[in-house]
Amino acid sequence: MSLVLYTNPMSRGRIARWMLEETGAAYETRYVRYGAEMSGAAYAGVNPMRKVPAIVHDGRVITECAAICLYLADAFPQADLAPPLNARADYYRWILFAAGPWEQATTAQALGMDVPPDKSAMAGFGDFQRTLETLLGAVPETGYLAGPKFTAADVYVGAQIGWGVQFGSIPKTPAVEAYLGRIQSRRGAIRANELDDAAGAEYGPDG
Repeated sequence: MSLVLYTNPMSRGRIARWMLEETGAAYETRYVRYGAEMSGAAYAGVNPMRKVPAIVHDGRVITECAAICLYLADAFPQADLAPPLNARADYYRWILFAAGPWEQATTAQALGMDVPPDKSAMAGFGDFQRTLETLLGAVPETGYLAGPKFTAADVYVGAQIGWGVQFGSIPKTPAVEAYLGRIQSRRGAIRANELDDAAGAEYGPDG
């Protein structure tokens, strides 16, 4: 088996790294620098979008963080990172909500793009406030996003909640703070952060 992570420590690749650490699978890391390397022809052969992360598992290429998390949960079932098939409603719902409406809403907000109220039906996320309230409503008082057990949904959505709190787009409510405490204290999360933090100076935007 071969498993390669293409990433940059200052990117969404940190989500893929965390997911890989949760699986316990052995993998190789190939850091891709911003600029000429990431936009060049060689990396375009892996991901024509010229973005990280990407993984290559036994010759199969998977891009997009949500897809990577879903794929790895199924590829390594022994890690128990996905609910049973008959209990995946919240699992799929919140992963795809974060990949779609939440990602769109936060990007629009960061770019200063306000959706006019009379045009909100045209945007998949409606408006930022509605999307934020929906996300906050999904944060569990106890347990995890898809039920009593930690899953790939907590990696993907939880990472975005953590970044939102860090950068001020998500309020640090008691429920959010308690939830982040549960997921960020996991060994996989700690190990992933250690690896990417150590590589940040060399491979970040100014590295």
